[in-house]
Parts: sequence; C-alpha cells; structure tokens
Amino acid sequence: MLQAIIDYHLDDENHWVARLQCGHFQHVRHQPPFINRPWVVNKATRHAMLGQQLNCIKCDHGAARDFPATESTSSS
Repeated sequence: MLQAIIDYHLDDENHWVARLQCGHFQHVRHQPPFINRPWVVNKATRHAMLGQQLNCIKCDHGAARDFPATESTSSS
C-alpha cells in the first residue's frame, strides 16, 4: 500500500528511516548497486522527497504501527 513520507530519523546503525503517514517506519538506504536512492544522502534532497509515496509492506501485512500516526518530529 502506498504511504506518504512525513519525516525521517537515523537508526542505531546510522541508516535513514522514513516515517510514513500510516505510522510505520521504512529504511530508505542508498547502497548501490543493490539499492539506488541517492536522494537519501543529502538533507535537501531528503526534504524534497517528503510527501512522496513508498510501498509499505507492513500495511499490506496488517502490521501494528511503529509510532502513533499523528506523530512527526523532524530529524532529517
């Protein structure tokens, strides 16, 4: 299910994680050649991706939320 990116934070391994509108977290790593997301490495390009939609597998599987869906604290 497509869900909008509302914010980001770094995990304990310094990988960027998107906070999705649905209340789930999703890693947004840039690890070429396997994962090509160059927009992740720069604050301005991450910010430009706010509102863009990612496919949330957790929603597809009916998983519980990772955070309250109304919460948004910017670490981007």
